[in-house]
Amino acid sequence: MRAVVQDAYGIAGVLRVEEVPEPEPGEGEVLVRVRAAGVDQGVRHLVTGEPGVARLAIGVRRPRNRVPGADLAGVVERVGGGVRGFAVGDEVLGVGRGAFAELARASADRIVRKPASLSFAEAAALPISGVTALQAVRGRVGERVLVLGASGGVGSYAVQLAKALGARVTGVCSGGKAGFVRSLGADEVVDHREAEPTGRYDLVVDTGGRRPLRALRRLLTPRGALVIVGGEGGGAWFGGLQRQLGALLLTPLVRQSLTCPVSLVGAEDLHQLVGFVERGQLRVPLDRAYPLERAEDALLRLSGGRVLGKVVLTV
Repeated sequence: MRAVVQDAYGIAGVLRVEEVPEPEPGEGEVLVRVRAAGVDQGVRHLVTGEPGVARLAIGVRRPRNRVPGADLAGVVERVGGGVRGFAVGDEVLGVGRGAFAELARASADRIVRKPASLSFAEAAALPISGVTALQAVRGRVGERVLVLGASGGVGSYAVQLAKALGARVTGVCSGGKAGFVRSLGADEVVDHREAEPTGRYDLVVDTGGRRPLRALRRLLTPRGALVIVGGEGGGAWFGGLQRQLGALLLTPLVRQSLTCPVSLVGAEDLHQLVGFVERGQLRVPLDRAYPLERAEDALLRLSGGRVLGKVVLTV
């Protein structure tokens, strides 16, 4: 089968498509014929090996997994032992292993059936970013919500989900993306190049900024919640992880809730997301779809901060 592979860390000149052996589904797994695969910041970090501390888990000198990709949408090709609820020919979405390929393995408890209202490209853009946004806002939404990085993958879903849950939402992005963020339902949009957000919010979702914790806490109500779901910059070795560590150390000492959830995609959360889609409360903001052979271009577009919403690969 054809797959995107890499034998070193990096994007430009590193990723290529070649023939590799087909994977076999294990116990509790299905084999999915991939029709589209999502491209997100998590994949970019794994492909580039950044921040450097991540290499202790994914391979010090080169990636242990040659075929990148997790988000996928496609058709069940084969069913492994012990799998119930899925059959050959079912259209599904979720997360798998090595999704930048014609075939990928996926645990049956991490996929759901694809709704007919979504194309395969749209469905592949939903799982990780959508679940991350859902877990960030669920149970925390008050009257006012601030989303930093509102035009990105997680941020664009967080704006919509917070609105669906009844909040007044302020989105922060660069000025050229303001119209897009308003189209998602944001009540107010702040251009971070011109001004900083002001006021107090019941929930602040930071999807990848560099603002220090003290500045973020000043935006919260006395018992407000800060959810940090990403961080870019901050050094080659640790990236933005220092803020997450600081939040974890500080939260037992303050009345505000400071959390840095690690999103694990499961069928229950995917079913909830699909419900929002089917009720017309959530749309997939698909920026661009690239063929598998242009995985490098897709990741470079994401790295350059030019994406409005999500980017996918089609297979």
